[in-house]
Amino acid sequence: MNDSIVELTERIRGFVAAREWQQFHNPKDMAVAICAEAGELMQHFVWQQEQQIEERVERNRDEIVSEIADVGILLFEMADLMGIHLGDAMAKKMAYNENRYPVEKSRGNNRKYNEL
Repeated sequence: MNDSIVELTERIRGFVAAREWQQFHNPKDMAVAICAEAGELMQHFVWQQEQQIEERVERNRDEIVSEIADVGILLFEMADLMGIHLGDAMAKKMAYNENRYPVEKSRGNNRKYNEL
């Protein structure tokens, strides 16, 4: 499995450059595209009741995986475009979340940090 953020970002950058799409990719349009793809992902689950979700995921797994990948690719590209090292940003946010949601207070519940 190849999941290095740096390697994937470089591959995405090369894909975009080969097609000369940089001219169309700015932070606003990248954010819009991420939301559009996230909407396509959500479409798989709209109006599905809890008992239907597992079956839906199994039946549409390939399509759902494709939508998740689209969101990820655009997110990686947007971070790169803005000069954000995604791995560092994610590690920093995880550390922040670990402090915000201490295990002893948040284990087994879905309350927001200010309700713990």
